[in-house]
Amino acid sequence: MPKMKTNSGAKKRFALTGTGKIKCKHAYKSHILTKKTLKQKRNLTHTGTVNQADVKNVKALLVI
Repeated sequence: MPKMKTNSGAKKRFALTGTGKIKCKHAYKSHILTKKTLKQKRNLTHTGTVNQADVKNVKALLVI
């Protein structure tokens, strides 16, 4: 049986932390930034973690 392939889009968007959590960037930070406040844009800069409900699906895409 061949090896499972990692989803190319997922490997660009997600990363594992040392404790096994999955890091991701916030959405809404790429365009239409003029109407967003500085505070909103600053808070979107930081990385977040994937919601617990989505962890199983993301791990399947990353073949962990």
